[in-house]
Amino acid sequence: MIPLVLASESPYRRVLLDRLRIPYTAAAHLCNERDIPISGSLQDHAIALASAKAASLRERFPEAHIIGSDQIAELDGAVLHKPGTKERAVQQLATLAGNEHRLHTAIAIQAPNGHVRTAIDVHHMHMRALGPEALCRYVQADQPLDCCGSYKIESLGIGLFERIDGDDFTAITGMPMMALCKLLRAFGFAIP
Repeated sequence: MIPLVLASESPYRRVLLDRLRIPYTAAAHLCNERDIPISGSLQDHAIALASAKAASLRERFPEAHIIGSDQIAELDGAVLHKPGTKERAVQQLATLAGNEHRLHTAIAIQAPNGHVRTAIDVHHMHMRALGPEALCRYVQADQPLDCCGSYKIESLGIGLFERIDGDDFTAITGMPMMALCKLLRAFGFAIP
């Protein structure tokens, strides 16, 4: 069995990776995301962050294939961060309501020999126009304080949207699983 490490302790990414029913270890990455300046497109930046997260665990797991993932939510070029508080979540959702924003979700797998394979998924998210009361109710019910964009699409957050355009719905939750399966197979993993 090829050792596999997920460079994340995100419960969302762990639930996604658990779907594959292959053994892996989840460990917090050691990458300081603020040390990686944005250069190029946000897609390039998401890939750089995912790659840096995977690379950050190389010394700790020298024999493993390491998966790094990162997601950037963006509205008209402005990056949307995890809100952290209910007030900021409502404020962020009010900005998104009635507008289209994008989610750039990248994955990178680094092999023990240092070879890296990457993929990017971009979703265009069309949120319904919603008033402050609806947004407050949603934030109170779903508590999306640790989610960029301030919603949990896998939960009540689906009700906020009128349309979503993209290739792999799992990317919205934090890791594009179809692309991940393709990359894992390229590294020799048996993915059914």
